[in-house]
Amino acid sequence: MTPQRRVALVSVGAAMALMGIKLAAGLASGSLGLVSEALHSGTDLVAALLTFFAIGVAGRPADRSHPYGHGKAEHLAALAEAFVLLLVSVAVGALAVARLAGWIEIETTTAWWVFAAVGVVIAIDVSRTVASVRASRQYSSPALASNALHFGSDLIGTMAVLAGLIAVRAGWQAGDSLAALFVACLVIAAATRLIRRNVDVLMDRAPDDAVRAARAAIAAIEPPVEVRRLRLREAAGRTFTDVVIGVSPGAAVGQGHAVADRVEAAVQQALPGGDVVVHVEPAGQEALLRERVQEAAMSVARVREIHNLSVIELPDGVHVSLHLKLPGELSLDVAHALAEQVEHAIVAGVAEVIDVQTHLEPLAEAASGREVDDDPAELERIVLAVTGSPPRAVRFLHTDEGLVVFLTLGLDPTASLAEAHGTASHVEQQIRGELPGVAEVIVHTEP
Repeated sequence: MTPQRRVALVSVGAAMALMGIKLAAGLASGSLGLVSEALHSGTDLVAALLTFFAIGVAGRPADRSHPYGHGKAEHLAALAEAFVLLLVSVAVGALAVARLAGWIEIETTTAWWVFAAVGVVIAIDVSRTVASVRASRQYSSPALASNALHFGSDLIGTMAVLAGLIAVRAGWQAGDSLAALFVACLVIAAATRLIRRNVDVLMDRAPDDAVRAARAAIAAIEPPVEVRRLRLREAAGRTFTDVVIGVSPGAAVGQGHAVADRVEAAVQQALPGGDVVVHVEPAGQEALLRERVQEAAMSVARVREIHNLSVIELPDGVHVSLHLKLPGELSLDVAHALAEQVEHAIVAGVAEVIDVQTHLEPLAEAASGREVDDDPAELERIVLAVTGSPPRAVRFLHTDEGLVVFLTLGLDPTASLAEAHGTASHVEQQIRGELPGVAEVIVHTEP
């Protein structure tokens, strides 16, 4: 049993003991405040049980169906707990209002044993709150943190009940009902915070503090790194970071890989224990122009692939040349008309371009309609044909949208980043053209 589950199991025992003490004392004395606190402890018992089982689920390693692990099970448990707290607190608040309005008549006894029971409850509340706070900080567990919050609110509620009982003993019978109403409001506020916090995590809302920390860490890297995209998500206290950086197109693959390593190390130092993925793209005006030209060309219907894309900046403007692959069964006049559409689309979509030259090539359709399963042989064949060497790693991920392929290519360390990016794009286009069953291709290059 893990330390987190041991802490959760202790919380289960403490919640059972507290619920029994409060309920017995509340029913015997007629104290609505103690009964409401017993119900509060009952919800804590539900919370502790959910936490106990959720931590077991969250601790499972990542698998094929859950590539990011099972950490969100803790947040689901905390969310379920919050809704239980809301329902019970609304019921208790309604009962307290009914008693204050005189619809219910219950006499409250304030014998010495009632105060003794409250003293025992306070002692248990203090000990378990401190233990849960320490454990949640040590293991970065949101479920244990939510337990600590509830135990702390339980302690405050018990103090309010104690004040209400003292008021009843002094002759003010409404004190107990007001204490019960206060406990109900306290629980509603705590449950609302819990719902908001855990819904944010389940909806992958970027944590502001973590985003600021990651950006600050990357900004401190020398020489400076261009951040094109930064995405973060959290689960069970762990941060998953996705960074896209821009590096000079003339930089070698080894240099780009080294920059990615520095970014990864900086983010992991700022967000310890997190998972960081860094993708390197060529930066600069030429790289942006290439992307815009490719996007404009691929917007034309029936265009399957472009390659050998050249962008040349001259005093009169930007000149573009590219190889355009079209279905081989097309007649020359139809293919030429499509090429003209591509040229017009590029000139219209990229204002800097004044001239486009296209070279027509037939697209082999022999592989059309084939599906690919998680067998790397077909992918290795395609990569070998494009790069001259097999991929270093092939990984598959089955998703609702289809098969996602992760490839790692080993390239010449002296090759420029622009060349490496072009090779990766060519590999991706070949896979998409020959294996239409692939939903997504993600290519990682390294020296």
